[in-house]
Amino acid sequence: MASPNNLQFQEFEEAAELLSADPGASTLSMSGSNTPNTTASAGEDVKLDLSEDEEGQQESSELLGGQKPSGGFWTFEYYQSFFNVDTMQVLDRVKGSVMPQPGRNFIKYYLRSNPDLYGPFWICVTLVFSMVISGNLSTFLAERKNSTFHYRPQFHRVTIAAVVIFMYAWLVPIGLWGFLTWRQGAERQIGGYSFLETVCVYGYSLFIYIPTSVLWIIPYDWLHWMLILIAMVISGSVLVLTFWPVVRDDTKVTAVATVVTIVVLHTLLAVGCKLYFFHAATSPPTALPTSSTLHNHTTLAFKTD
Repeated sequence: MASPNNLQFQEFEEAAELLSADPGASTLSMSGSNTPNTTASAGEDVKLDLSEDEEGQQESSELLGGQKPSGGFWTFEYYQSFFNVDTMQVLDRVKGSVMPQPGRNFIKYYLRSNPDLYGPFWICVTLVFSMVISGNLSTFLAERKNSTFHYRPQFHRVTIAAVVIFMYAWLVPIGLWGFLTWRQGAERQIGGYSFLETVCVYGYSLFIYIPTSVLWIIPYDWLHWMLILIAMVISGSVLVLTFWPVVRDDTKVTAVATVVTIVVLHTLLAVGCKLYFFHAATSPPTALPTSSTLHNHTTLAFKTD
């Protein structure tokens, strides 16, 4: 019987003899399941080609409308896709909204792969309560030395703040998105922003006002205006750097007017919230008439008569 050493490389010796006889012959390597590797390699080539096509289709779909939700609008899965983000993605987008960089488009750099409504929703909710609570505390600290001041929580301001902030975070993006869609027409299929992306960038741009409203508790008017100026520059830069590449190809008047409108509406929101929720912090105290004051006025009236 032949030893194992004599039978170890018999298959390869036969293959070597065949190759020496016909060097141009092609070889097939059979796997354990008797499936040629050429089939697998061909399948890999086809798979690579399909993946490239799928990537192109996915990129085109994202340019048109972001991530396509699954199911109809009446299903839970449809809305679930709008909140499909993790904590690190939200933190990364928040970081990008407070540190805008020239040449770095917020939508293309942070949102293009997966725009969400999770971050904008909670940013707006947090801003509503931080604005109202900070405004009440600022009023209390400013009037604490006034003996005639009686503090009363103003819960109706929560409703007012919610209406103003959510209307701004939704109606302004709707108007801007509709205007850009109308102006760009067929060109939107190439470089436009979807409605979800427009709402998302507006929501994240409001994050800077949360720490700003907390710092507004300090009852100094000059500090309030300095903080609001810094917040407007930061948040406004995010919007300008994001939407200017889209409108700059339009006519010069339309492009400038669009950007100016974006900045003006953003400024009106910040200044309006400051004047409404924090105006009492800098207003002079109004003293209520006391009994001694009324008595003095009455005495003077009798003496005059």
